[in-house]
Amino acid sequence: MAFLKRGEPGEWPQNTRKIRRIRRRKAGGELSVDCRAGVSCVVRLKTKRAINKPLRAATSRWISHGASSIHGRGVRARVLIPAGTRVVEYTGERITKAEADRREKLRLARGRRGGDDCVYIFELNARHDLDGRTRRNVARLINHSCAPNCRAETIRGRIWIIALREIPPGEELTFDYGFALKDWRLHPCRCGSPKCAGYIVSGWQRRRLRRLVREARALERRTAIN
Repeated sequence: MAFLKRGEPGEWPQNTRKIRRIRRRKAGGELSVDCRAGVSCVVRLKTKRAINKPLRAATSRWISHGASSIHGRGVRARVLIPAGTRVVEYTGERITKAEADRREKLRLARGRRGGDDCVYIFELNARHDLDGRTRRNVARLINHSCAPNCRAETIRGRIWIIALREIPPGEELTFDYGFALKDWRLHPCRCGSPKCAGYIVSGWQRRRLRRLVREARALERRTAIN
């Protein structure tokens, strides 16, 4: 077997081990081309996730869903859930802030007309939100409570429902929806907790909400008398 010597015809290029890496934007992805001397080029297209592409379905061995004692359908513990457990991921459609505002306004307007005003939009990061209004998102069925046994937390770009305490089998899972105070009349609360303020708002706003409710009822009584 004859070995080629440097400078002879048919010599392998001297930059055999050097890699020229070419990157350019193409079709919403990153096109990477690795070229080695004497070796055919291999093209790899790294596609980026589209902004509005639905994420994978949320599944969990901890829960089951069905009729709720609070409202409509809900989620219950299938087995004993230890405190601190990531029970289920809240998934959905990744959308821009502008699109999130548009959808929220449309649904609130629908609620004022007596229609479905359910808003499943979570803040994801500074640029995007997550719209969980999809049948594949089981976590959207978790109801609100003024004394919740879970919390929602964003961890590395993913939203998790996490147990605040040990949850026995059969108990319904709940978390604080944290709605804004300005639309409190649109969101009556049916959680039945002793801490319930009557409407769904963030926990830190409930004291102010109770004052607004008292003032509204006093105004209604004065109007009825007159």
